[in-house]
Amino acid sequence: MSDKPTKQASVPPRWFVRFFWSMHRSLYRITGGRFGLKRAKPDRWGMARLTTTGRRTGQQRSVMIGYLEDGPNLVTMAMNGWAEAEPGWWLNLQTHPEATVDLADGHRTVRGRAAEGEERSRLWDRWREMNDNLDAEAALRSGETAVVILEPWPDPKQ
Repeated sequence: MSDKPTKQASVPPRWFVRFFWSMHRSLYRITGGRFGLKRAKPDRWGMARLTTTGRRTGQQRSVMIGYLEDGPNLVTMAMNGWAEAEPGWWLNLQTHPEATVDLADGHRTVRGRAAEGEERSRLWDRWREMNDNLDAEAALRSGETAVVILEPWPDPKQ
C-alpha cells in the first residue's frame, strides 16, 4: 500500500465520462485504429479495444478499456467509470466469455473471467501502484469491483 495519504475520491460527472468514451471510440474508428490504443508498460496501463458478444442481442459490442499485462494475460477492472452499475461489457463476458482484443501490437482472442482470492489481491495491488486513490474511487460503488482477467484463447475461426 502507498505511504501517500488517500485523497477523497472525485470523479467527473457521468455525462463527461460517457462523452469521453464516445470520443475515444470515434477516434479509434475514424482513424482505422491508428489512434486510441497504447501498449501497457510496467509502470503504466495501456489502452485496448475489447469486443464482446451482447448477452441479449448476440451482436458484437466494442469498448475501450485500460489494461495491465500479467504474463500472457491482460487484466482490467469492471469499473464503469466508478458508476454503480456493472459495465455492459463485463455482463456480456459473464454470459459469453470468449471475446477479442485489439492492442497496439495486434489482435488477440481471449476468454474473460473474474480474478478471485489471492490472485485478485495481487492484481488489485498492481493497479493501486498506478493509482494511489484506487481504494477511495472503488468505495464510490456499493459492491466489489471485479478484476477481470482476459486469458489467451484459441480462435475458433482458425
